[in-house]
Amino acid sequence: MISLRCHVLGCLQYHSSGQRLKLWKGQIGLLYFRSSVSVCILLCPQIGDHKFSAHRIVLAASIPYFHAMFTNDMMECKQDEIVMQGMDPSALEALINFAYNGHLAIDQQNVQSLLMGASFLQLQSIKDACCTFLRERLHPKNCLGVRQFAETMMCAVLYDAANSFVHQHFVEVSMSEEFLALPLEDVLELVSRDELNVKSEEQVFEAALAWFLSDRVQQDDLVRCCHKCRDLVDEAKDYHLMPERRPHLPAFRTRPRCCTSIAGLIYAVGGLNSAGDSLNVVEVFDPIANRWEKCHPMTTARSRVGVAVVNGLLYAIGGYDGQLRLSTVEVYNPETDTWTRVGSMNSKRSAMGTVVLDGQIYVCGGYDGNSSLNSVETYSPETDKWTVVTPMSSNRSAAGVTVFEGRIYVSGGHDGLQIFNSVEHYNHHTATWHPAAGMLNKRCRHGAASLGSKMFVCGGYDGSGFLSIAEMYSSVADQWSLIVPMHTRRSRVSLVASCGRLYAVGGYDGQSNLSSVEMYDPETDRWTFMAPMACHEGGVGVGCIPLLTI
Repeated sequence: MISLRCHVLGCLQYHSSGQRLKLWKGQIGLLYFRSSVSVCILLCPQIGDHKFSAHRIVLAASIPYFHAMFTNDMMECKQDEIVMQGMDPSALEALINFAYNGHLAIDQQNVQSLLMGASFLQLQSIKDACCTFLRERLHPKNCLGVRQFAETMMCAVLYDAANSFVHQHFVEVSMSEEFLALPLEDVLELVSRDELNVKSEEQVFEAALAWFLSDRVQQDDLVRCCHKCRDLVDEAKDYHLMPERRPHLPAFRTRPRCCTSIAGLIYAVGGLNSAGDSLNVVEVFDPIANRWEKCHPMTTARSRVGVAVVNGLLYAIGGYDGQLRLSTVEVYNPETDTWTRVGSMNSKRSAMGTVVLDGQIYVCGGYDGNSSLNSVETYSPETDKWTVVTPMSSNRSAAGVTVFEGRIYVSGGHDGLQIFNSVEHYNHHTATWHPAAGMLNKRCRHGAASLGSKMFVCGGYDGSGFLSIAEMYSSVADQWSLIVPMHTRRSRVSLVASCGRLYAVGGYDGQSNLSSVEMYDPETDRWTFMAPMACHEGGVGVGCIPLLTI
Protein backbone atom coordinates (compact mmCIF):
# COMPACT_ATOMS: atom_id res chain seq x y z
CA MET A 1 0.00 0.00 0.00
CA ILE A 2 1.32 3.43 -0.98
CA SER A 3 1.89 5.85 1.87
CA LEU A 4 -0.09 9.08 1.41
CA ARG A 5 0.33 12.05 3.74
CA CYS A 6 -2.40 14.68 3.65
CA HIS A 7 -0.85 17.93 4.82
CA VAL A 8 -4.16 19.76 4.99
CA LEU A 9 -6.15 18.00 7.67
CA GLY A 10 -9.90 17.60 7.52
CA CYS A 11 -12.77 15.25 6.91
CA LEU A 12 -15.12 15.16 3.94
CA GLN A 13 -18.68 14.25 4.89
CA TYR A 14 -20.11 12.56 1.81
CA HIS A 15 -23.87 12.15 1.56
CA SER A 16 -25.92 10.58 -1.19
CA SER A 17 -29.39 12.13 -1.18
CA GLY A 18 -30.60 9.61 -3.72
CA GLN A 19 -29.24 6.58 -1.90
CA ARG A 20 -32.40 5.70 0.06
CA LEU A 21 -34.63 6.39 -2.95
CA LYS A 22 -32.35 4.16 -5.01
CA LEU A 23 -32.57 1.51 -2.29
CA TRP A 24 -36.38 1.43 -2.31
CA LYS A 25 -36.51 1.36 -6.10
CA GLY A 26 -34.03 -1.49 -6.02
CA GLN A 27 -36.16 -3.37 -3.49
CA ILE A 28 -39.20 -3.18 -5.74
CA GLY A 29 -37.17 -4.54 -8.65
CA LEU A 30 -35.70 -7.39 -6.59
CA LEU A 31 -38.79 -8.62 -4.74
CA TYR A 32 -38.95 -11.70 -6.89
CA PHE A 33 -35.79 -13.07 -5.25
CA ARG A 34 -36.70 -15.75 -2.74
CA SER A 35 -33.63 -14.80 -0.72
CA SER A 36 -34.51 -11.09 -0.58
CA VAL A 37 -35.00 -11.20 3.18
CA SER A 38 -31.92 -13.31 3.86
CA VAL A 39 -28.71 -12.06 5.40
CA CYS A 40 -25.29 -12.85 3.99
CA ILE A 41 -22.06 -12.71 5.94
CA LEU A 42 -19.10 -10.97 4.31
CA LEU A 43 -15.74 -12.27 5.47
CA CYS A 44 -12.41 -10.36 5.33
CA PRO A 45 -9.71 -12.91 6.18
CA GLN A 46 -6.75 -10.61 5.51
CA ILE A 47 -6.47 -9.07 8.99
CA GLY A 48 -7.98 -11.28 11.65
CA ASP A 49 -11.47 -12.75 11.34
CA HIS A 50 -13.79 -9.91 10.32
CA LYS A 51 -17.45 -10.70 9.64
CA PHE A 52 -20.15 -8.27 8.49
CA SER A 53 -23.84 -9.03 8.15
CA ALA A 54 -25.94 -7.38 5.48
CA HIS A 55 -29.16 -7.94 3.54
CA ARG A 56 -28.64 -9.20 0.03
CA ILE A 57 -31.40 -6.93 -1.22
CA VAL A 58 -29.67 -3.84 0.22
CA LEU A 59 -26.28 -4.79 -1.20
CA ALA A 60 -27.72 -5.60 -4.62
CA ALA A 61 -29.72 -2.38 -4.74
CA SER A 62 -26.87 -0.12 -3.64
CA ILE A 63 -23.57 -1.62 -4.77
CA PRO A 64 -23.00 -2.56 -8.44
CA TYR A 65 -20.55 -5.33 -7.55
CA PHE A 66 -23.14 -7.17 -5.47
CA HIS A 67 -25.90 -6.41 -7.95
CA ALA A 68 -23.94 -8.31 -10.59
CA MET A 69 -23.17 -11.10 -8.12
CA PHE A 70 -26.75 -11.64 -6.94
CA THR A 71 -28.57 -11.17 -10.26
CA ASN A 72 -26.46 -13.35 -12.55
CA ASP A 73 -26.89 -16.73 -10.87
CA MET A 74 -23.31 -16.70 -9.59
CA MET A 75 -22.23 -19.24 -7.02
CA GLU A 76 -22.12 -16.61 -4.24
CA CYS A 77 -25.85 -15.84 -4.54
CA LYS A 78 -26.62 -19.22 -2.92
CA GLN A 79 -23.96 -18.98 -0.21
CA ASP A 80 -24.60 -17.72 3.31
CA GLU A 81 -21.04 -16.53 3.65
CA ILE A 82 -19.00 -14.67 1.01
CA VAL A 83 -15.24 -14.19 1.27
CA MET A 84 -14.02 -10.76 0.15
CA GLN A 85 -10.39 -10.89 -0.95
CA GLY A 86 -8.29 -7.73 -1.18
CA MET A 87 -10.61 -5.52 0.89
CA ASP A 88 -9.70 -3.52 3.96
CA PRO A 89 -12.17 -4.53 6.69
CA SER A 90 -12.80 -1.01 7.96
CA ALA A 91 -13.38 0.25 4.42
CA LEU A 92 -15.82 -2.59 3.70
CA GLU A 93 -17.74 -1.86 6.89
CA ALA A 94 -17.95 1.84 6.03
CA LEU A 95 -19.21 1.07 2.51
CA ILE A 96 -21.81 -1.37 3.83
CA ASN A 97 -23.05 1.31 6.24
CA PHE A 98 -23.17 3.74 3.30
CA ALA A 99 -25.43 1.30 1.47
CA TYR A 100 -27.90 1.61 4.35
CA ASN A 101 -27.73 5.29 5.31
CA GLY A 102 -26.13 7.13 2.40
CA HIS A 103 -23.47 8.71 4.65
CA LEU A 104 -19.71 8.32 4.55
CA ALA A 105 -16.95 10.20 6.41
CA ILE A 106 -13.71 10.45 4.40
CA ASP A 107 -10.53 11.45 6.22
CA GLN A 108 -6.79 11.16 5.70
CA GLN A 109 -6.64 7.81 7.51
CA ASN A 110 -9.29 6.03 5.44
CA VAL A 111 -9.30 7.78 2.06
CA GLN A 112 -6.87 5.37 0.43
CA SER A 113 -8.63 2.20 1.59
CA LEU A 114 -12.05 3.69 0.78
CA LEU A 115 -10.97 4.56 -2.74
CA MET A 116 -9.58 1.08 -3.29
CA GLY A 117 -12.73 -0.48 -1.86
CA ALA A 118 -15.01 1.77 -3.90
CA SER A 119 -13.06 0.92 -7.03
CA PHE A 120 -13.38 -2.80 -6.28
CA LEU A 121 -17.11 -2.53 -5.59
CA GLN A 122 -17.65 -0.22 -8.61
CA LEU A 123 -18.98 2.65 -6.48
CA GLN A 124 -17.99 5.44 -8.84
CA SER A 125 -19.55 8.23 -6.76
CA ILE A 126 -17.48 7.22 -3.71
CA LYS A 127 -14.38 6.87 -5.83
CA ASP A 128 -14.94 10.39 -7.20
CA ALA A 129 -15.46 11.76 -3.69
CA CYS A 130 -12.19 10.22 -2.51
CA CYS A 131 -10.37 11.66 -5.52
CA THR A 132 -11.82 15.08 -4.72
CA PHE A 133 -10.62 14.75 -1.11
CA LEU A 134 -7.08 13.97 -2.26
CA ARG A 135 -7.07 16.60 -4.99
CA GLU A 136 -8.05 19.34 -2.54
CA ARG A 137 -5.20 18.34 -0.21
CA LEU A 138 -2.36 18.12 -2.68
CA HIS A 139 0.91 19.38 -1.19
CA PRO A 140 4.53 19.45 -2.43
CA LYS A 141 5.34 16.73 0.10
CA ASN A 142 2.59 14.29 -0.99
CA CYS A 143 1.78 15.03 -4.64
CA LEU A 144 4.19 12.46 -6.11
CA GLY A 145 2.70 9.74 -3.92
CA VAL A 146 -0.83 10.81 -4.82
CA ARG A 147 0.10 10.76 -8.50
CA GLN A 148 1.48 7.22 -8.22
CA PHE A 149 -1.59 6.07 -6.31
CA ALA A 150 -3.91 7.67 -8.89
CA GLU A 151 -2.06 5.91 -11.69
CA THR A 152 -2.35 2.58 -9.88
CA MET A 153 -6.08 3.07 -9.32
CA MET A 154 -6.64 4.42 -12.86
CA CYS A 155 -8.08 7.70 -11.55
CA ALA A 156 -7.40 9.87 -14.58
CA VAL A 157 -8.74 13.16 -13.18
CA LEU A 158 -6.77 12.82 -9.95
CA TYR A 159 -3.64 11.79 -11.85
CA ASP A 160 -3.87 14.83 -14.13
CA ALA A 161 -4.44 17.12 -11.13
CA ALA A 162 -1.47 15.67 -9.22
CA ASN A 163 0.72 15.80 -12.32
CA SER A 164 -0.20 19.43 -12.94
CA PHE A 165 0.50 20.21 -9.26
CA VAL A 166 3.95 18.62 -9.54
CA HIS A 167 4.74 20.78 -12.56
CA GLN A 168 3.40 23.98 -11.01
CA HIS A 169 5.23 23.49 -7.69
CA PHE A 170 8.32 21.74 -9.01
CA VAL A 171 10.86 23.68 -6.92
CA GLU A 172 9.07 22.83 -3.65
CA VAL A 173 8.42 19.25 -4.79
CA SER A 174 12.12 18.76 -5.57
CA MET A 175 12.90 19.38 -1.87
CA SER A 176 10.63 16.57 -0.67
CA GLU A 177 11.59 13.07 0.42
CA GLU A 178 9.30 11.66 -2.27
CA PHE A 179 11.36 13.35 -4.99
CA LEU A 180 14.65 12.09 -3.59
CA ALA A 181 13.20 8.57 -3.49
CA LEU A 182 12.18 8.56 -7.17
CA PRO A 183 13.90 6.05 -9.45
CA LEU A 184 16.17 7.35 -12.20
CA GLU A 185 13.60 6.85 -14.98
CA ASP A 186 11.00 8.97 -13.15
CA VAL A 187 13.50 11.75 -12.44
CA LEU A 188 14.54 11.85 -16.10
CA GLU A 189 10.92 11.98 -17.21
CA LEU A 190 10.07 14.77 -14.77
CA VAL A 191 13.02 17.09 -15.41
CA SER A 192 12.50 16.75 -19.17
CA ARG A 193 8.94 18.11 -18.93
CA ASP A 194 8.41 21.39 -20.75
CA GLU A 195 5.63 22.27 -18.29
CA LEU A 196 7.85 22.76 -15.22
CA ASN A 197 7.18 26.10 -13.56
CA VAL A 198 10.70 27.39 -12.94
CA LYS A 199 12.21 30.86 -13.12
CA SER A 200 15.50 29.54 -14.49
CA GLU A 201 17.04 26.28 -15.62
CA GLU A 202 19.39 26.47 -12.62
CA GLN A 203 16.46 25.44 -10.41
CA VAL A 204 16.05 22.23 -12.42
CA PHE A 205 19.80 21.64 -12.23
CA GLU A 206 19.78 22.10 -8.46
CA ALA A 207 16.91 19.64 -8.12
CA ALA A 208 18.71 17.05 -10.24
CA LEU A 209 21.91 17.63 -8.28
CA ALA A 210 20.10 17.13 -4.94
CA TRP A 211 18.69 13.82 -6.19
CA PHE A 212 22.10 12.88 -7.59
CA LEU A 213 23.83 13.52 -4.25
CA SER A 214 21.31 11.47 -2.28
CA ASP A 215 23.57 8.36 -2.45
CA ARG A 216 21.27 6.56 -4.83
CA VAL A 217 23.70 6.34 -7.73
CA GLN A 218 27.40 5.90 -8.22
CA GLN A 219 28.49 9.48 -8.77
CA ASP A 220 31.86 8.72 -10.35
CA ASP A 221 30.35 6.29 -12.83
CA LEU A 222 27.56 8.65 -13.79
CA VAL A 223 29.56 11.81 -14.46
CA ARG A 224 33.32 11.42 -14.45
CA CYS A 225 33.33 8.28 -16.54
CA CYS A 226 30.45 9.25 -18.84
CA HIS A 227 31.46 11.00 -22.07
CA LYS A 228 27.89 12.17 -22.73
CA CYS A 229 27.74 13.94 -19.36
CA ARG A 230 31.09 15.63 -19.98
CA ASP A 231 29.92 16.75 -23.44
CA LEU A 232 26.80 18.30 -21.95
CA VAL A 233 28.86 20.12 -19.31
CA ASP A 234 31.13 21.49 -22.07
CA GLU A 235 28.09 22.56 -24.08
CA ALA A 236 26.64 24.38 -21.06
CA LYS A 237 29.94 26.19 -20.52
CA ASP A 238 30.00 27.24 -24.18
CA TYR A 239 26.45 28.56 -23.84
CA HIS A 240 27.34 30.84 -20.93
CA LEU A 241 30.86 31.84 -21.98
CA MET A 242 30.32 32.27 -25.73
CA PRO A 243 26.89 33.85 -26.38
CA GLU A 244 27.60 34.11 -30.09
CA ARG A 245 27.36 30.32 -30.36
CA ARG A 246 23.92 30.10 -28.76
CA PRO A 247 21.95 30.22 -32.05
CA HIS A 248 23.83 27.10 -33.20
CA LEU A 249 22.96 25.00 -30.15
CA PRO A 250 20.04 22.54 -30.29
CA ALA A 251 16.83 24.54 -29.79
CA PHE A 252 15.20 22.06 -27.41
CA ARG A 253 18.04 22.53 -24.90
CA THR A 254 18.05 26.31 -24.92
CA ARG A 255 14.45 27.37 -25.27
CA PRO A 256 12.59 28.28 -22.06
CA ARG A 257 10.13 25.87 -20.54
CA CYS A 258 6.46 26.71 -20.77
CA CYS A 259 4.17 25.68 -17.91
CA THR A 260 0.86 25.98 -19.74
CA SER A 261 -1.21 24.58 -16.89
CA ILE A 262 -0.49 27.53 -14.58
CA ALA A 263 -3.65 29.41 -13.73
CA GLY A 264 -3.47 33.17 -14.01
CA LEU A 265 -5.70 36.19 -13.59
CA ILE A 266 -6.32 38.03 -16.86
CA TYR A 267 -6.30 41.82 -16.69
CA ALA A 268 -8.12 43.93 -19.30
CA VAL A 269 -6.49 47.36 -19.40
CA GLY A 270 -7.72 50.58 -20.99
CA GLY A 271 -9.45 50.22 -24.34
CA LEU A 272 -12.63 51.81 -25.60
CA ASN A 273 -16.24 52.34 -24.60
CA SER A 274 -19.23 52.07 -26.95
CA ALA A 275 -18.70 55.67 -28.11
CA GLY A 276 -15.07 54.97 -29.03
CA ASP A 277 -13.57 56.98 -26.17
CA SER A 278 -10.29 55.87 -24.57
CA LEU A 279 -10.64 54.48 -21.04
CA ASN A 280 -8.50 54.27 -17.91
CA VAL A 281 -10.65 51.41 -16.61
CA VAL A 282 -9.09 48.10 -15.52
CA GLU A 283 -10.84 44.83 -14.69
CA VAL A 284 -9.62 41.35 -13.89
CA PHE A 285 -10.95 37.96 -15.01
CA ASP A 286 -10.67 34.73 -13.01
CA PRO A 287 -10.84 31.93 -15.63
CA ILE A 288 -11.56 29.32 -12.97
CA ALA A 289 -14.53 31.21 -11.46
CA ASN A 290 -15.45 32.69 -14.89
CA ARG A 291 -15.96 36.11 -13.28
CA TRP A 292 -14.80 39.69 -13.92
CA GLU A 293 -14.10 42.22 -11.17
CA LYS A 294 -13.19 45.90 -11.37
CA CYS A 295 -9.72 47.09 -10.28
CA HIS A 296 -8.33 50.51 -9.48
CA PRO A 297 -8.19 52.60 -12.71
CA MET A 298 -5.00 53.86 -14.34
CA THR A 299 -3.97 57.48 -13.92
CA THR A 300 -4.19 57.94 -17.72
CA ALA A 301 -6.79 56.85 -20.28
CA ARG A 302 -5.17 54.47 -22.78
CA SER A 303 -6.50 52.59 -25.80
CA ARG A 304 -4.29 50.44 -28.08
CA VAL A 305 -2.09 50.11 -25.03
CA GLY A 306 0.79 47.69 -24.58
CA VAL A 307 0.56 45.42 -21.53
CA ALA A 308 3.32 43.32 -19.97
CA VAL A 309 3.71 41.30 -16.76
CA VAL A 310 7.06 41.07 -14.93
CA ASN A 311 7.49 39.59 -11.43
CA GLY A 312 3.78 39.77 -10.66
CA LEU A 313 3.48 43.44 -11.69
CA LEU A 314 1.36 44.69 -14.60
CA TYR A 315 2.81 47.36 -16.90
CA ALA A 316 0.58 49.63 -19.06
CA ILE A 317 2.76 51.08 -21.81
CA GLY A 318 2.07 53.90 -24.26
CA GLY A 319 -1.23 53.88 -26.12
CA TYR A 320 -3.63 56.63 -27.20
CA ASP A 321 -5.50 58.88 -24.75
CA GLY A 322 -8.03 60.19 -27.27
CA GLN A 323 -5.85 63.07 -28.42
CA LEU A 324 -2.19 62.04 -28.36
CA ARG A 325 0.02 58.97 -28.68
CA LEU A 326 1.79 58.29 -25.38
CA SER A 327 5.28 57.33 -24.29
CA THR A 328 4.40 57.17 -20.58
CA VAL A 329 4.33 53.95 -18.57
CA GLU A 330 2.61 53.02 -15.33
CA VAL A 331 2.77 49.81 -13.31
CA TYR A 332 0.05 48.10 -11.28
CA ASN A 333 0.64 46.16 -8.06
CA PRO A 334 -2.27 43.73 -7.50
CA GLU A 335 -1.39 43.30 -3.82
CA THR A 336 -1.96 46.99 -3.09
CA ASP A 337 -4.36 47.71 -5.99
CA THR A 338 -2.31 50.80 -6.88
CA TRP A 339 -0.67 52.30 -9.99
CA THR A 340 2.78 53.95 -10.07
CA ARG A 341 4.52 55.87 -12.85
CA VAL A 342 7.85 54.51 -14.10
CA GLY A 343 10.28 55.51 -16.86
CA SER A 344 8.82 56.56 -20.23
CA MET A 345 9.74 55.05 -23.61
CA ASN A 346 12.04 56.86 -26.00
CA SER A 347 9.23 57.07 -28.59
CA LYS A 348 5.52 57.74 -28.40
CA ARG A 349 3.60 54.77 -29.76
CA SER A 350 0.24 53.02 -29.77
CA ALA A 351 -0.86 49.74 -31.40
CA MET A 352 2.57 48.21 -30.71
CA GLY A 353 3.38 44.67 -29.69
CA THR A 354 4.53 44.14 -26.11
CA VAL A 355 6.20 41.02 -24.68
CA VAL A 356 8.50 39.91 -21.86
CA LEU A 357 11.66 37.86 -22.44
CA ASP A 358 14.24 37.02 -19.76
CA GLY A 359 12.70 39.57 -17.39
CA GLN A 360 12.94 42.43 -19.92
CA ILE A 361 9.99 44.17 -21.61
CA TYR A 362 10.15 44.60 -25.39
CA VAL A 363 7.89 46.89 -27.45
CA CYS A 364 7.90 46.38 -31.21
CA GLY A 365 6.65 48.78 -33.86
CA GLY A 366 3.37 50.62 -33.45
CA TYR A 367 2.13 54.03 -34.62
CA ASP A 368 3.48 57.40 -33.41
CA GLY A 369 0.72 59.61 -34.85
CA ASN A 370 2.45 60.09 -38.18
CA SER A 371 3.63 56.72 -39.43
CA SER A 372 4.04 53.06 -38.62
CA LEU A 373 7.27 52.19 -36.82
CA ASN A 374 9.92 49.51 -37.15
CA SER A 375 11.76 50.55 -33.99
CA VAL A 376 12.09 48.27 -30.96
CA GLU A 377 12.78 49.24 -27.35
CA THR A 378 13.52 47.15 -24.28
CA TYR A 379 12.89 48.07 -20.64
CA SER A 380 14.76 46.87 -17.57
CA PRO A 381 12.63 46.95 -14.38
CA GLU A 382 15.84 46.91 -12.32
CA THR A 383 17.26 50.11 -13.83
CA ASP A 384 13.95 51.71 -14.90
CA LYS A 385 15.55 52.49 -18.28
CA TRP A 386 14.46 52.00 -21.90
CA THR A 387 17.04 51.06 -24.52
CA VAL A 388 16.65 51.04 -28.31
CA VAL A 389 17.66 47.74 -29.93
CA THR A 390 17.81 46.42 -33.49
CA PRO A 391 14.75 47.52 -35.52
CA MET A 392 12.50 45.13 -37.38
CA SER A 393 12.95 44.61 -41.11
CA SER A 394 9.51 46.15 -41.81
CA ASN A 395 7.48 49.00 -40.36
CA ARG A 396 4.62 47.33 -38.53
CA SER A 397 1.65 48.79 -36.68
CA ALA A 398 -1.08 46.61 -35.13
CA ALA A 399 1.05 43.47 -35.54
CA GLY A 400 0.73 40.34 -33.42
CA VAL A 401 3.71 39.88 -31.12
CA THR A 402 4.45 36.98 -28.77
CA VAL A 403 7.39 35.09 -27.26
CA PHE A 404 7.71 31.59 -28.66
CA GLU A 405 10.55 29.12 -28.01
CA GLY A 406 12.82 31.83 -26.62
CA ARG A 407 12.36 34.20 -29.58
CA ILE A 408 10.14 37.25 -30.16
CA TYR A 409 7.80 36.57 -33.10
CA VAL A 410 6.11 39.46 -34.91
CA SER A 411 3.32 38.55 -37.33
CA GLY A 412 1.34 40.60 -39.82
CA GLY A 413 0.44 44.20 -39.11
CA HIS A 414 0.47 47.09 -41.61
CA ASP A 415 2.74 49.95 -42.67
CA GLY A 416 -0.02 52.38 -43.62
CA LEU A 417 -0.08 51.16 -47.22
CA GLN A 418 -0.37 47.40 -47.06
CA ILE A 419 -1.32 44.62 -44.65
CA PHE A 420 1.21 41.82 -44.18
CA ASN A 421 1.10 38.09 -43.75
CA SER A 422 4.88 38.03 -43.21
CA VAL A 423 6.49 36.93 -39.94
CA GLU A 424 9.89 37.68 -38.46
CA HIS A 425 11.52 36.68 -35.17
CA TYR A 426 14.14 38.31 -32.98
CA ASN A 427 17.10 36.54 -31.37
CA HIS A 428 17.91 38.64 -28.31
CA HIS A 429 21.27 36.91 -27.84
CA THR A 430 22.55 38.09 -31.21
CA ALA A 431 20.25 41.14 -31.57
CA THR A 432 19.22 40.00 -35.05
CA TRP A 433 15.92 39.56 -36.88
CA HIS A 434 15.18 36.54 -39.07
CA PRO A 435 12.27 35.71 -41.41
CA ALA A 436 9.86 32.88 -40.66
CA ALA A 437 7.10 31.24 -42.66
CA GLY A 438 4.30 33.66 -43.50
CA MET A 439 0.77 33.25 -42.19
CA LEU A 440 -1.89 31.75 -44.47
CA ASN A 441 -3.87 35.01 -44.27
CA LYS A 442 -2.67 38.59 -44.17
CA ARG A 443 -3.98 40.39 -41.10
CA CYS A 444 -3.49 43.31 -38.73
CA ARG A 445 -5.10 44.17 -35.36
CA HIS A 446 -5.13 40.45 -34.54
CA GLY A 447 -4.35 38.53 -31.38
CA ALA A 448 -1.20 36.43 -30.98
CA ALA A 449 -0.10 34.09 -28.19
CA SER A 450 1.96 30.94 -27.65
CA LEU A 451 0.77 27.86 -25.82
CA GLY A 452 3.01 24.86 -25.30
CA SER A 453 4.81 23.94 -28.51
CA LYS A 454 2.58 26.03 -30.80
CA MET A 455 1.99 29.70 -31.62
CA PHE A 456 -1.49 30.99 -32.42
CA VAL A 457 -3.04 34.01 -34.15
CA CYS A 458 -6.72 34.83 -34.38
CA GLY A 459 -9.05 37.47 -35.78
CA GLY A 460 -7.90 40.81 -37.15
CA TYR A 461 -8.59 42.73 -40.36
CA ASP A 462 -7.33 41.81 -43.86
CA GLY A 463 -8.21 45.02 -45.69
CA SER A 464 -11.60 43.89 -46.87
CA GLY A 465 -13.23 42.20 -43.91
CA PHE A 466 -13.09 41.50 -40.19
CA LEU A 467 -11.83 38.02 -39.40
CA SER A 468 -12.83 35.13 -37.18
CA ILE A 469 -10.32 32.72 -38.68
CA ALA A 470 -7.42 31.45 -36.55
CA GLU A 471 -4.08 29.82 -37.36
CA MET A 472 -1.46 27.75 -35.55
CA TYR A 473 2.28 27.72 -36.21
CA SER A 474 4.71 24.85 -35.69
CA SER A 475 8.39 25.73 -35.63
CA VAL A 476 9.36 22.10 -36.33
CA ALA A 477 7.55 22.17 -39.67
CA ASP A 478 7.99 25.96 -40.04
CA GLN A 479 4.45 26.22 -41.34
CA TRP A 480 1.01 27.49 -40.42
CA SER A 481 -2.25 25.55 -40.37
CA LEU A 482 -5.84 26.59 -39.79
CA ILE A 483 -7.68 25.77 -36.59
CA VAL A 484 -11.40 26.14 -35.98
CA PRO A 485 -12.48 29.80 -36.30
CA MET A 486 -13.87 31.86 -33.45
CA HIS A 487 -17.63 32.28 -33.17
CA THR A 488 -17.30 36.06 -33.63
CA ARG A 489 -15.36 38.25 -36.06
CA ARG A 490 -12.85 40.22 -33.98
CA SER A 491 -10.48 43.00 -34.99
CA ARG A 492 -8.44 44.76 -32.25
CA VAL A 493 -8.67 41.50 -30.31
CA SER A 494 -6.26 40.51 -27.54
CA LEU A 495 -5.19 36.90 -27.11
CA VAL A 496 -3.71 35.53 -23.86
CA ALA A 497 -2.93 32.08 -22.43
CA SER A 498 -4.02 30.83 -19.00
CA CYS A 499 -4.72 27.36 -17.53
CA GLY A 500 -3.63 25.69 -20.76
CA ARG A 501 -6.27 27.59 -22.75
CA LEU A 502 -6.34 30.69 -24.96
CA TYR A 503 -8.66 33.62 -24.28
CA ALA A 504 -9.71 36.03 -27.05
CA VAL A 505 -10.79 39.21 -25.29
CA GLY A 506 -12.96 41.95 -26.79
CA GLY A 507 -12.43 43.39 -30.25
CA TYR A 508 -14.51 45.01 -33.00
CA ASP A 509 -16.78 43.07 -35.38
CA GLY A 510 -17.23 45.78 -38.01
CA GLN A 511 -20.30 47.28 -36.38
CA SER A 512 -19.63 47.62 -32.68
CA ASN A 513 -16.96 47.21 -30.02
CA LEU A 514 -17.15 43.85 -28.24
CA SER A 515 -17.20 42.99 -24.55
CA SER A 516 -17.47 39.25 -25.23
CA VAL A 517 -14.72 36.71 -24.52
CA GLU A 518 -14.05 33.34 -26.15
CA MET A 519 -11.90 30.52 -24.80
CA TYR A 520 -10.03 28.08 -27.06
CA ASP A 521 -9.21 24.57 -25.87
CA PRO A 522 -6.37 23.10 -28.00
CA GLU A 523 -7.24 19.57 -26.89
CA THR A 524 -10.74 19.74 -28.37
CA ASP A 525 -10.08 22.44 -31.02
CA ARG A 526 -13.18 24.33 -29.87
CA TRP A 527 -14.04 27.91 -28.90
CA THR A 528 -16.42 28.54 -25.99
CA PHE A 529 -17.96 31.83 -24.84
CA MET A 530 -16.95 32.94 -21.37
CA ALA A 531 -18.29 35.70 -19.13
CA PRO A 532 -18.13 39.05 -20.96
CA MET A 533 -16.17 42.02 -19.66
CA ALA A 534 -18.19 44.22 -17.32
CA CYS A 535 -16.55 47.61 -17.91
CA HIS A 536 -15.05 47.47 -21.41
CA GLU A 537 -16.25 47.29 -24.97
CA GLY A 538 -13.21 46.33 -27.02
CA GLY A 539 -9.72 47.54 -27.79
CA VAL A 540 -8.23 46.44 -24.47
CA GLY A 541 -4.68 45.42 -23.72
CA VAL A 542 -4.39 42.20 -21.73
CA GLY A 543 -1.87 40.65 -19.38
CA CYS A 544 -1.93 37.49 -17.30
CA ILE A 545 -0.49 37.40 -13.77
CA PRO A 546 0.08 33.80 -12.58
CA LEU A 547 -1.80 33.06 -9.37
CA LEU A 548 1.39 31.69 -7.82
CA THR A 549 2.94 35.16 -7.93
CA ILE A 550 0.03 37.04 -6.34
